[in-house]
Amino acid sequence: MNGMKLSALTRVTLGCAAWLLTLPALASAQPAPGADYTLGPQDTLTITVFEHPNLSGKFNVEGDGFLTFPLIGRVLAAGLTPRDVEARIGSRLKDGYLLNPQLSVTVDQYRSQRVFMIGAVGQPGTLTLTGGTTLIEALARVGSTTNEAVGDAIVVRGRPGQQIAAPVMPDQAGEAEVIRIDLSQLERGVLSQNLQLHDGDTVVVPRGEPVFLLGEVRSPGAYAVRKGTTVLQVLALGGGLTERGATGRIKIVRTSNGKKHEFKVKLDDVVQAGDTVVVPEKYF
Repeated sequence: MNGMKLSALTRVTLGCAAWLLTLPALASAQPAPGADYTLGPQDTLTITVFEHPNLSGKFNVEGDGFLTFPLIGRVLAAGLTPRDVEARIGSRLKDGYLLNPQLSVTVDQYRSQRVFMIGAVGQPGTLTLTGGTTLIEALARVGSTTNEAVGDAIVVRGRPGQQIAAPVMPDQAGEAEVIRIDLSQLERGVLSQNLQLHDGDTVVVPRGEPVFLLGEVRSPGAYAVRKGTTVLQVLALGGGLTERGATGRIKIVRTSNGKKHEFKVKLDDVVQAGDTVVVPEKYF
């Protein structure tokens, strides 16, 4: 029975690892940034006026939210979509300059919107949004989650219009909205968990507490676990017992107040951060 439990938990662990490897593929399957992206200062646009190459080129959205375009001068871009800017420029060109202007506006470089990726991810830091960026895409771009990742991802989101220049941790959220994302459901393809990220979001992937596994297990080592993890679950993370492992004499080595304590445990006992789980060899 214990062997069956270990096998099932191992399959869960391996399934999670396989999901992490598929993140880049899932991200590439997402639709490319569309015309609904909201422009902001420092974005660079490619504007093409068909049959008028002298009016076409790359244009920066300046700090005040405007760009400067030939013939018509300054045009508001911040807070608008590329399609909105396209309509504004077309309307002003038509007003005394071109009979029937045909043009396209696309984003060449996304620089105005960003999110902060914190915790158990491959490359924590600031990530520039590229329009319609989802949580799966963001995780793929920072190297997925690490082996230390446990529990729900947490997204801290400011109020609409609020400018956030630095990461905001959940315990500092104040009036900000805190959204919990169940990574296990995201793994199973539940689209409601694939949140579309907003400018200024802080994504926190919690790190698990370290527990060490030694002795007659297939993969000894350190494993990050969440609170409430049992000895059985730790053994599953280590690939289960070897053929020589003795399930009846498993012990934990725990340091408390500077003193080391050793005691026998059952499979359903809960481990603590810093514990060392030792699986001895069978007598015969």
